Amino acid sequence: MLAATGVRWDPEMVALDRIGRSTVTRARQRFEASLPDLVWNAAALEGNTFTLPEVRTLLDGVTVGGRPIEDERQVLALVGGYSQLDELVGEGRFLLDKEVSDDLHGRVAVHEAIESGAFRGEGSVGGGGTVQLASGGFVTGVPQDELPARFSNSVEYLASLEDPRERALAYFASATRAQYYFDGNKRTARLMMTGLLMSEAYDAVSIPFARAFEFNQALDTLFADDDATPIMAFIADCAVR
Repeated sequence: MLAATGVRWDPEMVALDRIGRSTVTRARQRFEASLPDLVWNAAALEGNTFTLPEVRTLLDGVTVGGRPIEDERQVLALVGGYSQLDELVGEGRFLLDKEVSDDLHGRVAVHEAIESGAFRGEGSVGGGGTVQLASGGFVTGVPQDELPARFSNSVEYLASLEDPRERALAYFASATRAQYYFDGNKRTARLMMTGLLMSEAYDAVSIPFARAFEFNQALDTLFADDDATPIMAFIADCAVR
């Protein structure tokens, strides 16, 4: 587990049953209905200043005044990423592979990340991957020359897991810990996790901004100890039953 994915977890401590299953069509309908909340929570967790009503206004195609242009671009980029994901799942084209991950990253982080849509080290810029913990201190990500192998090994290992929910949450943890990209890693990993869930007829899980403190605590444990159990348990607990 640890050698393949870079993280370890105890599945007995993750309440996967909280994540409900219906049909792919129903999961997509719920996803589309909750799109403003999904986008707002994802943006707010990144420090975006847009309110939920303002996100809804943007989704209606109306420009919101008085906000930084960078925040507007981030929200619109998230909308583009989530919309692309919905289309991939609806057409049965979602796959847990690098091509899909790079495409989604290129959409959600287009205005922020160096060389969006490519792993660290694949372009002309090297380095990156260092994460500042919420509690202080820094942790390094996977060295850039090891990223392709880490991704392949992770996907291969996760494919052996019987429960798609465990597979999805573990992917989020593994990809977030690896820091495949210069920026936008959590957003991209969240989209991939959501794609895995919906393509198996499970509902998307939104990480609410109101629980940001818990989220950051679990992330600190993930980065400091390579222990994914707290973050996976937290995400499962966020599921709306």
